Amino acid sequence: MSLPPEKASELKQIIHQQLLKMDVHGRIREVLAETIREELAPEHQQLSTEDLIRALRQRGIIDDVMKEIKFVTDVNETERTSAPKPSTHFVDRDPPVLKKTNIDPTRRYLYLQVLGGKAFLEHLQEPEPLPGQICSTFTLCLHFRNQRFRSKPVPCACEPDFQDGFLLEIHKDGLGEGSKMVDATTMLSICDPVHMVLIKTDTSGETTLVASYFLEWRSVLAAENGITNVAVELLGVGTESKVSVGVLSIRLEMYPQLNKTLSSEITTTQFTLERQKTAEKERLFLVYAKQWWREYLQIRPTHNARLVKIFAQGDCEDHANLLCSLLLGFGLEAFVCVGTKAKGVPHTWVMTCGSDGTITFWESLTGHRYIHRPIDPDDPPLAEQPKPLYPYRTIGCIFNHEKFFGNCQPSDAVEVCVFDLHDESKWKPMSGEAIKSVCAPGATSSVPPSPPLCASTIDAAVASNEIEVQLRILVSEHRKDLGLSTVWDDQLSYLLSPALAAYELERTTGLSAGNEEFQDAVRRAVPDGHTFKGFPIHFVHRNARRAFATCLRSPFCEEIICCRGDQVRLAVRVRVFAYPESACAVWIMFACKYRSVL
Repeated sequence: MSLPPEKASELKQIIHQQLLKMDVHGRIREVLAETIREELAPEHQQLSTEDLIRALRQRGIIDDVMKEIKFVTDVNETERTSAPKPSTHFVDRDPPVLKKTNIDPTRRYLYLQVLGGKAFLEHLQEPEPLPGQICSTFTLCLHFRNQRFRSKPVPCACEPDFQDGFLLEIHKDGLGEGSKMVDATTMLSICDPVHMVLIKTDTSGETTLVASYFLEWRSVLAAENGITNVAVELLGVGTESKVSVGVLSIRLEMYPQLNKTLSSEITTTQFTLERQKTAEKERLFLVYAKQWWREYLQIRPTHNARLVKIFAQGDCEDHANLLCSLLLGFGLEAFVCVGTKAKGVPHTWVMTCGSDGTITFWESLTGHRYIHRPIDPDDPPLAEQPKPLYPYRTIGCIFNHEKFFGNCQPSDAVEVCVFDLHDESKWKPMSGEAIKSVCAPGATSSVPPSPPLCASTIDAAVASNEIEVQLRILVSEHRKDLGLSTVWDDQLSYLLSPALAAYELERTTGLSAGNEEFQDAVRRAVPDGHTFKGFPIHFVHRNARRAFATCLRSPFCEEIICCRGDQVRLAVRVRVFAYPESACAVWIMFACKYRSVL
């Protein structure tokens, strides 16, 4: 006989509380460490699950647990006939230590436990969620040396109930030493921090970045027994980067335990030397950059007014950097361009250089692409010149992770620029070695390594159907308020699918396909004497109500949704296209057909 979900959840919670009361986690760690010391230290063999279970049985721990669990079973026997109690926790959490994890006893691990949060004052008045109630949640994401982790969501509160553990593998990069257990001295030279990111998810499913923190974990190397507790103060982002968001209680533990810990003087000295080395690299690059700038100004006095930014930050700059990085990752020769658009407004965009010499501009904020066809100012006045379609006016410099070029052509107008990057009379290069000294991976601790991309967790078909059902309800309610009935044409809705697929294909590749076939299918589905209207729109979120409100702001879409006439039939189709990191492109198309009345 299976338990109802409410009863199973309650039973799990009771067992969890009982295990915490018995400190089973600590006893298992002690047995595990003792077993490794006694049985596996000489041979360095793999510790199997069976070995651990046998060791726990020999020490009577499993018997103690079963006795306590028997008490829980008796309680449930007496309450079997009563109504099931609702779960008392919004999040159903299993003890992380008891999860089955592949642990290699010959490797070194850092066990990071989040023991809770406090002083999240923004949520001071947040009421405790009722059982089953949807509420805003916090999720903690971690990145360490190409490993990524995500905590279970917890309700937003002044003291969020974070209770999660993460097993971070520490390994040496040297060839042939991948399976060698690193010692404390070797780990001290591993300067990669643990990147912690706190994300808030509201009741509508929208996510926002709350805080980002780089945790220096190596203090545990000097801690007694290889265990230390730290309080991490999280600061906000953007305009609130100086404001405290809250505090997380973190426990760091080395596994297996270190045979010999380092002194605090050694770790402090190492941290000081690393900071000095980074500062010296940045100082030397700054000296070189100033000299490069002086030489650039000597080429032509008007260069002083050009947008050549060696150090810059902002909104569209971040978008351009991300797009350029993605294009570089796909094997293209890509650069970020710094210049201006209409009315001299500073702007950045992306440029790719094709193997055939074709220059393509990419607008990171919209996804639009433009082919650059330069105008030759020496051509006779009557010669036909191409008219630029791009919004860019001037260009001062271009750069990527390896190269930096300053535009030293007589004019910085984009339409007359020649992008021959090998001609130093047109583009003044910066030393590749100087750039590598501060931008190469591992060159400075201030530039953290990029985390790997995670596969999407979105089921595109399910998400498409859910949004479509919600939109049908919203349309029907909206028309009902207007005194209109709603009749859906499922076949017409189905015929809209290929069009949405073609729109996303064109948006991602620039290739247009399937339009003629779609139009032919619509003609066959719309009888003579009837009119068809369609309205496609694109979103990057999955909030149906928000998307519907946006669509109503379009007069053409509102005309379709509020269509009046004879034999009105409505259609809607949604296609969700999933991408890494659970990003998505959502295409929605509203359509209607009705009998034309003269």
